[in-house]
Amino acid sequence: MEQQQSQPPNGGDVSPSMGPLPGFIIAGTQSRSGKTTLTLAIMATLVREGVAVAPFKSGPDYLDPAWHQEVTGRPSYNLDTFMIGTEASRRLLIEKGREATAIVEGVMGLYDGREGVGGAGSTADLARVLGLPVLLVVPARGMAGSLVPLVTGFTQAARGFTIAGILANEVGSESHAARLRELLDAHALPPLVGWLPRQATLHLEERHLGLTLPGEQKAPAWELLARNLHLDRERLRACLRPPVALPPADADPAPRAEPPPAPSRLQGRTIAIARDQAFAFLYPANLDFLRESGARLHFFSPLAGDPLPEDCDAVWLPGGYPELHGKRLATSRTWPSLAAFVAAGGAVLAECGGMMALGSSLTDGAGRVWPMAGILPIRTHMTGRLAGLGYRLEAGGARGHEFHHSRRDPCDLPPAFSPDRGDGGVRWRNLRASYVHWYFPSAPASIGRWLDKGEADG
Repeated sequence: MEQQQSQPPNGGDVSPSMGPLPGFIIAGTQSRSGKTTLTLAIMATLVREGVAVAPFKSGPDYLDPAWHQEVTGRPSYNLDTFMIGTEASRRLLIEKGREATAIVEGVMGLYDGREGVGGAGSTADLARVLGLPVLLVVPARGMAGSLVPLVTGFTQAARGFTIAGILANEVGSESHAARLRELLDAHALPPLVGWLPRQATLHLEERHLGLTLPGEQKAPAWELLARNLHLDRERLRACLRPPVALPPADADPAPRAEPPPAPSRLQGRTIAIARDQAFAFLYPANLDFLRESGARLHFFSPLAGDPLPEDCDAVWLPGGYPELHGKRLATSRTWPSLAAFVAAGGAVLAECGGMMALGSSLTDGAGRVWPMAGILPIRTHMTGRLAGLGYRLEAGGARGHEFHHSRRDPCDLPPAFSPDRGDGGVRWRNLRASYVHWYFPSAPASIGRWLDKGEADG
């Protein structure tokens, strides 16, 4: 077992608590640059020093936020200029980041988005509309002088935001870090504010949808990671100037088609929500939305065979990894109570993995066929490759995201939704199911209608 140390290995890295810092975004030069590792290292370091950290994630992601919460002890909220919208992202940043250091982990490379260079959905676009500085993660293995043109290009492409500092990942030695620092300073580029040595980098386990969930692997030694992070606190504080006033809002790329219903159709209703290792993809903002709409939330576990509560008015089956738990789900005692609820006209919203669990069978990645709930006449199969990816806009205004490695066999049921592209899903009575993960605050009236037990077709 690694012996615990009372202070970081670098004497120069020892300091008292930094106190709250202005918010910032941690972005990467590309996917797999190490931005999640550096994000977790910095979060762990600040938490270790007594700093309150408000974590956020750019884009429609469930897995990185789960790790943020593991480290900070606070829910990590998604920010996004398309699905969530500019103004809603700003409000979340202000509300959830109050009296804390807001740290936003970017998505893909800094300028990767729906289109162009730094367009909608990119981390660059989010930095612009939020008025936050960016710390750029560079994978520095085998790199010295090449760092200069790389960082020069990234800084010159910045429009409406600032790359304030550089974080180097997989650095070979202290002398290597010193060389990188000197090169950046000599060319008047953003300073090196932190780095992780190659041997200290944590390689988090991954699968087809991204990182595994925190409860599925031995917890990484966050204290060890924090101790191995070389963080130049003076440079970091100097480059993170207090944020200027937010730029005036342009036309929000995610306009809301519907005003919130008043009073909410969900007021006083009990919504049963599947939540366990097989059904874990829940945006914190969706749970907030349901609570603020006056609903009572009852969580249950299909893996544990929990029956639905007798007084529930609606059921939400979010996405997750049912394909990893086929054997347990095949014999779950949850399904008879759910089948009776659906037959009686109860409202059910099923997303991606939730939809897969409702079918007659699920074929996992090893080719094993598992019987599922048998509520819908569909069969799903893991494909071993990406089968659907991208933002989705429903005709009623709801926004969501599709990301899956399975396919659904055709069936005769009508579609549940009318998205601009992607999966329209299937509907039977008052059950709506598709591959899309919906962002509830984007269309309150639609969500209220989908979870209203009075909407059954009969």
